[in-house]
This record gives sequence, structure tokens and C-alpha cells, in this order.
Amino acid sequence: MTTFSPQPQSTQSPPALLEVKTFAQRHLGSGSDAIAQMLDQLGYKTLDALVEMAVPQAIRLQQPLPLGEGLSEAEALAQLKAIAQQNQVCHSYIGMGYAPCITPPVILRNILENPGWYTAYTPYQAEIAQGRLEALLNFQTLVTDLTGLAMANASLLDEATAAAEAMALSYGAAKAKSQRFFVSQDCHPQTIEVVQTRAQPLGIEVIVGDHQTFVPQAPIFGALLAYPASDGTLYDYRPFIAQVQQQGGLVTLVADLLSLVLLTPPGELGADIAIGNTQRFGVPLGYGGPHAAYFATSTAYQRKMPGRIVGLSKDANGNPALRLALQTREQHIRRDKATSNICTAQVLLAVIASMYGVYHGPDGLKAIAHRVRQCTTALAAGLQHLGYDTDASHCFDTLKVVSDRAGSLWQAAADQGLNLRYIDGQTLGITLDETTTVADLEQLLLCFAQGGTLPVSLGDLLAQADVQVAPGFRRTSAFLHQPVFNRYHSETEMLRYLHRLEAKDLALNTSMIPLGSCTMKLNATAEMIPITWPEFGQIHPFAPLSQTQGYQVLFQQLEQDLQDITGFAAVSLQPNAGSQGEYAGLLVIRQYHQQRGDGHRTVCLIPQSAHGTNPASAVMAGMTVVPVRCDDQGNVDLADLTAKAQQHQENLAALMVTYPSTHGVFEAEIRTICQIIHDHGGQVYMDGANMNAQVGLCRPGDFGADVCHLNLHKTFCIPHGGGGPGMGPIGVAAHLAPFLPGHGVLSNQNTLGSHPIGAVSAAPWGSASILPISWMYIKMMGAAGLTEATQLAILNANYMAHRLAPHYPILYKGIGGLVAHECILDLRDLKRTAGIEVEDVAKRLMDYGFHAPTVSWPVAGTMMVEPTESESKEELDRFCDAMIAIRQEVRAIEQGQIDPLNNPLKHAPHTAEVLLADDWDRPYSREQAAYPLPWLRQFKFWPVVGRVDNAYGDRNLVCSCAPMEDYGTV
Repeated sequence: MTTFSPQPQSTQSPPALLEVKTFAQRHLGSGSDAIAQMLDQLGYKTLDALVEMAVPQAIRLQQPLPLGEGLSEAEALAQLKAIAQQNQVCHSYIGMGYAPCITPPVILRNILENPGWYTAYTPYQAEIAQGRLEALLNFQTLVTDLTGLAMANASLLDEATAAAEAMALSYGAAKAKSQRFFVSQDCHPQTIEVVQTRAQPLGIEVIVGDHQTFVPQAPIFGALLAYPASDGTLYDYRPFIAQVQQQGGLVTLVADLLSLVLLTPPGELGADIAIGNTQRFGVPLGYGGPHAAYFATSTAYQRKMPGRIVGLSKDANGNPALRLALQTREQHIRRDKATSNICTAQVLLAVIASMYGVYHGPDGLKAIAHRVRQCTTALAAGLQHLGYDTDASHCFDTLKVVSDRAGSLWQAAADQGLNLRYIDGQTLGITLDETTTVADLEQLLLCFAQGGTLPVSLGDLLAQADVQVAPGFRRTSAFLHQPVFNRYHSETEMLRYLHRLEAKDLALNTSMIPLGSCTMKLNATAEMIPITWPEFGQIHPFAPLSQTQGYQVLFQQLEQDLQDITGFAAVSLQPNAGSQGEYAGLLVIRQYHQQRGDGHRTVCLIPQSAHGTNPASAVMAGMTVVPVRCDDQGNVDLADLTAKAQQHQENLAALMVTYPSTHGVFEAEIRTICQIIHDHGGQVYMDGANMNAQVGLCRPGDFGADVCHLNLHKTFCIPHGGGGPGMGPIGVAAHLAPFLPGHGVLSNQNTLGSHPIGAVSAAPWGSASILPISWMYIKMMGAAGLTEATQLAILNANYMAHRLAPHYPILYKGIGGLVAHECILDLRDLKRTAGIEVEDVAKRLMDYGFHAPTVSWPVAGTMMVEPTESESKEELDRFCDAMIAIRQEVRAIEQGQIDPLNNPLKHAPHTAEVLLADDWDRPYSREQAAYPLPWLRQFKFWPVVGRVDNAYGDRNLVCSCAPMEDYGTV
């Protein structure tokens, strides 16, 4: 037997492990050698030296961020898993607009977990977004067919905000000129609260009452009704709808989309608008989001409908092509004339919901709905046998159970891991769903039997259950007869269909997307993994807080990290988009003034360079917009700002400012700008769209901002998803903390400030299930990694500006001739010299395999380029080479070497169909069209349509899939 003697203890330090690459080093696109090369081109020796010149000294941080060292991917995932396991995954029968569902694995793996879908940008460049646009057209068709209304948009943020948008549309479109809006007390409480929050700044009186007894004493411009009601009851709304419409009002039904498989559609009931949530079409609960809301209406209101609409047009070759329709509705054009500040959708979630409909088809959806109805009817019968007062004759999936033992029954169910809805001391709610099994029904009945046995066989109850709804509510019209909903029901066919659509889209897994102000950076795989963990995905937003302790830890840590990064005293995670963050921040300022007796302060100063959602948000918050000029360098004009602040000092509420500016420069006078506003009694709202140029270098809370929204889908790595999801939490200074958003559903759990504004999103923490992405990013990067990311973003932008400046003038520059994290290329002169529009350059970039930068914003005829820190020097050079090559093509036009109308730019993008045609009569070669640079031969992204004719599409508006007869035999 071998024995081992103990070794004497060494006085030396333990040996160090060899270093491997950190996550930060993998996130950052360029290594030390490439960084040195770029710095050398710019004439700087170090990143610190560059930043010293680019970022004003007056606002620079004097100490590192207090975030600690970055974790490895494995370490961060392990820590987050430990947090997630503090959540309890119980079966929730709470309902209230949310239901457990099954995400078909083929959709889970190939959409939700697929960077080809989740890293794409909003489909403004339609030619390289045909896959997403087709999926969204499917979504619109799904909604229009099920609601019985002619038009639908491509999704909104959530059900409650969609209800508020319906109120706004009704307010502007109704014949009845009134300030009064009726909301049924049978709507979900979170929906009622968000509508009330939105109504107050606009001076709209919300009347919450019983539609069965409501008699309007004065005209109302609209009404909001729940179908089915929050407690599950089905009401015949036809008489009420007719009454409201006769008086000139519009009626909106909040309709559960799955129920409409069996119920008479809202359009057939006479409703003007239908809104709701598509969550139960394959999207996880996610503690409240993200989920895609829907909005449908008649063609009479199509130009007033909020959000984006996908429409059918044709391309330059006469082929069908999809694009976003009616784009004059976008807020960057309408600004303070907008009736909505919604500039985003929930595209990724709408795609999932649409593909759920495609995969199941009409027969599959009927089977699911009938099964839900069967379970509901059987459960009701079993409860009746147990002596409980309940009825399934006028409901779809939700039972209202009346009992004087409601409290003890609710607790008994909770003890068994079952979440019921506690309505009041006498009433419980139970909502069933597609995941409900026979075992679930038995567990529920035994819970209500309270230790007794079931007096009837569950099998008999199921056999006798009526899967049809009451005769007066039954749907008789057909739906989803289009080929796309009747072709792809096997996994093989579905997989191939999804892959074909993905191949039509350019996303970050193809090439850099250099969009100024949109920050299309790496969405690391490790960051994305946790969103599909059941501990995060299968939690109901109104589950008891005792079951969601892991989420609470996540929220607390993320809020603290964001406070440390921004310098603010408090953070609210509720706003579920940047636009919502803007709106919430302004409401907080409004509430602050009102609590101080300064309710007359309603003037909001906004620089002319601001995001279009800024003035739209201000108007929605009940403020009057006063524009402020910018100087020739793109900075806020201090003289004009001072004059406007003095002119409106009695009524000044706020300034909305973006920093670094929308023109891509660090304004040296930002402290002075903030002080001017404070000296005249106002508050400073900072748009956080460009926060990725500040992290680790400066903090808005330190240099004068009072509130700032943070685009987690930009700076903090939540992917854009093709136009959503996003998150827009707000940070506030200490004096504004008491006014952060509250939420009535949780008001009895002491989570609110002393004077909170009402809920701005349906769920208390917005789209909670994607917050782990930002948590992972911050923890893995650490203080040093986050700071270096900001430095490298500034380096990359300046390197690209340096390379491109000899070919395209840089419109604005800051101190030392430097830009911030983005730069604006001035292409306006090309129209004079060669007849080339900025759009021509954008389309030609597609032939080079790139998505165009932001086009004609904030200045018409320009491109705003933002490379981000996660792009390599090699990729930056590829893009610069493409832009330089395009400039040479323009120069050929200028020099008369090629026709000004018949050239590669005017015909771009070039499809394979065009290039393979027998006839080629253009004065440039096929090779120049397809392979203008050598590296394109190694990999070529092919646009599937030529340049889209937007005007034709708007003149001939088609926003749903064609019917079966247009396709012939399937």
C-alpha cells in the first residue's frame, strides 16, 4: 500500500492559471494589433489619448465604474442559473390575457434561437428583408382573418398599450367630438390602468363602468369592451356597439385571438377596431413579455392606424415585392403632429405567432381551441358536482368560481403549485390553455374537493363536454384559407419554409449593419441562452412575488448596474420600448411639476435634430413642443436655447436632448445646456439612444440630466429582432424617484413610489424575459470591458470617417475634428454632379453584401454610419472599400463614362434572375453588377427582388395574403 507524506507548505503564491481570452476580448471585434493600426491612421498612440480629445473633459468620469471584473461565459451562466432557480415554475391558471402555451420546437430552434431572425434590423430596406416581411404579412393575414376586419398592422408592444392606441385613434377619427371614453369594467385591470395613464395628459375622461347599465349622459367618442370579459364571460355586444356608433363613437373589442377560432369575429359583431395579445400563439409567458399585440380595423382608418403595416407592391422587374406601406405615418416624419409615438413593433414575436398559425393551420387551431373548450366545460361540470357555483355555457376558456371559501381554496391550490386568479373574497378565476392535461384537470378538481373524492368520472366529464360555444356566439365564417396556412404542417416542410424566408434576409450573421443611432452590435450566444430557460420563460406576470424571487434578484442587480453606469438614483424597468421610455420619462417630469403645484409647466424644448419620437412623446404627455435651432456644427444653438428658455420660463417643463447629439458629436457645452434649463425651472430629459458612446467615460446623471431612457436593445445587447423586441427602462435623479411608474395589479405588494405615475406597460416589469440578456452582457464585460467597448466604438467611427472623408464629406465634427460613435456622410452633392440620390447608394450597397446605414436622417440626402465596437477592422475596411468603390462608380457618371440613368446604381440591387437573363443590354458588365469587389466571389448575398416601387404599393394597397383561388390548386 502506497502512502503519501504531506508536503511542506510553500511561502510562495499559488501558481497562476494561464490566461485565456475573456468574453470582452471576444465581444470586441478588433484585437490590439488592429487597434494600433487604426490609431496610427488617426495619429494617436493609445485609445485613452483618442478619447481624451473626443469626449469633453468637463464631463469625464474620474474613476472606474463600480462593476467589478468581467465573468467568463460559463461563470455568468452559472450565476444566472442559480438566480433563475429561485423562481418557482408553477402552473398558472391566472389568465388576465396571458396563458401557458407550447412553442413548436421547429419554431423555437429556427426562429427564437436563430440569429438569422433575431439579429435583423427593421425592414426599411425592403429588398433585403423579404423573408421577415412575408412572415409579417402572414401575421397580418392571421389577424384580419380571425378578427373579421380588413386591415391589421405588423404588431404593437402589448395588449394594454394597443388598447390605448385604439383610444387615440378613436379620439381623432370619431364623428362624436367629445373628451369622454368608456371602458368596460370587464376589461383586464392592467389594460384599464394603461388606458387611464395615457388618457390623463390628453385631457380625456375615462369612464369605467358596466356596459349593461351604462347610459351616456353626454356623447362618448369611443368605447373599449372585453371579448371574452376578464372573468371569462361572453356578452352579446351588438346592441351596445350599435348604440355607440349611432352617436358617432367608435367601438374597440379586446379579443382573445385563440377564442376567435370559435367565436363570432369582432368585425361581424360590428366593431370598428379589435386589439389583443398573440402571446398564446407559441410565445412563452416570460413574466410579461415580450409578446406581440395585434391591432385590426376597417379600411376607413388604415391611414390612422398606429405602427407599421406590410404591403404588397412590385419591383423594378415587375415581380411582386413586399415593403412597409404608408410610411408617411412614421413618427420621424410626423413629429409633433403624430398621434402615437410607437415607432417599433414586436417583430420577432409576431413572426413566432404567425408561424404558429402557419404550422397548425385552420384545422390545427380549431383542434387546439376545441380541446381548450372541452377541458373548460369538463372542469365546470366537475366543479358543479362538487357543489360550486360556476357555469361554462357563456365562456371560452375561463371559469368564474363563486365560493365563500375563495381565500382558503386559493391558498390550497397555491400549496400544490397551482396559481388561480384571486378576484375577491368570494370569487376565483381559472383559465385553461393548450397545455392543460387530464392530470391537470384531476389535480384541480381534487384541490376543490378539499380532501374528498370526485363524485363523477373525469373520463365521463370529458366525453360529455360540449366543445362548441353557445349558439349566439358561434363562428360560422371560414378563416385562413390562404395556401401558406395549408401547406407547411409537417416539420420537414416547415423547416424548409423557415429556411427559405431566412435566406431572403440580411442580418448580422451575414455582414455588418452600420446603422447610425441603431447600434447593431453583437448579440452574443451566451447572452441569448437564458431566455428559453423555463425558470424565466414559464412565469406568469401576475404570479405571487413569493414565486418570483429569482426575477426580483435579477431586477435589483440590473437596476443597480444601470444606476452605476448612468449616475442616476433609481431605475424603472417597466417601459418595454425606447418610445415607452421617452413617454414614461416625460410623465415622471409632468408628475413632479404637478406635485410641486407647477402643473402649468407644459412647454417642452426639443432641438430640431432630435429623434422624431421625441416630439411625438411630448405631445402624448400633454406638452407643447417648442423647437430649438442647431448651429452649423450640429450642436444645440445656445443663444436660441437661452432665448426660448427665457421666453417660456413661466411654463417650461423640460428639454429633450440626445447625447452625444443626433449629429454624431459630443457637445462640449452639455453642462451649460442642462444648467440653462434648470435655471428656468425645467427638467432635462436625455434620450439614451447614444448611451453606448458614454458607458464608462461619462454619466448623464453627473452632468445635468434628470431622467434618461436606456435602449437595452442598443447599448446593452438585446437584439433588434427585425424591429422588436426592445426595452426602454428609465433612470432618474433622486428627486424624481417617487414618481416612477407603478402598477395597480401589484399595488398591494408595496412596490410603488410615493407618487407613482400609472402603468405604462401591461406587465409590471415590461418584457422581463429578455432582461437576462443585458444582465449577462454587463456581468461578462465588467467595468473595464464596458469602458473599452465605448472607446472602441469611438475609434471605429473615427477610423471609418477618416477613410471615407476623401470620398464623402463628413457633415459634422466635434472637438479636434473627431466624431463620437457615429458619423454623417454627406451625399447631397452627388445629385447635382451625377443625378445620384442617397437611395441609389443604399440599394447599390446591397450588391456589395451590406445593409445601408441610416438614410436621410437626421439630414436629408445623407447617411449616418455607426460601426459599433463588435465589428473587426477587416469588416470596417470591407464596408469602406464598398463605399469607395461606389464613389468611383458615381465618378464614372460624373465623367460621362456611363449613362446617368442606365448604370449600376440606378438599377441596383441586381437579382440573380436579372443577371441570368438571356438579354443584357446595359452599358456595364454582369460581373460589375454582381461582383464589383473580389471578396464577393467568396460569399455573395443575393437580394431576391429588385428595387421596390413604394408609390405603386401605396396606390394599390394590399396588406394580407392572397386568397386560395389566386394561387390555383395547392
